[in-house]
Amino acid sequence: MDSIQIYSSLATALQSRLAIIGNQDLRISNPELQLEQLKSVSESIMQLQQELPKDCNPHLRHYLENCSFDKALAFLKILLGDQ
Repeated sequence: MDSIQIYSSLATALQSRLAIIGNQDLRISNPELQLEQLKSVSESIMQLQQELPKDCNPHLRHYLENCSFDKALAFLKILLGDQ
């Protein structure tokens, strides 16, 4: 996977994470499923983080290592031109 694909996949995973967290209907109706979904997307984020290129921007790496996922997503949107 090339850098742009990794960045794009990471942005998608981070957006999915926000959607899962924000799904109040699921939280009320099936919190176990919400937790499973959150675990799954978190694993995807961690895997993609491992695939980042060695010359990855240090700010992005810092955001991900410190679980500042909103900042990481904002950074990726700018990087990908998806403001």
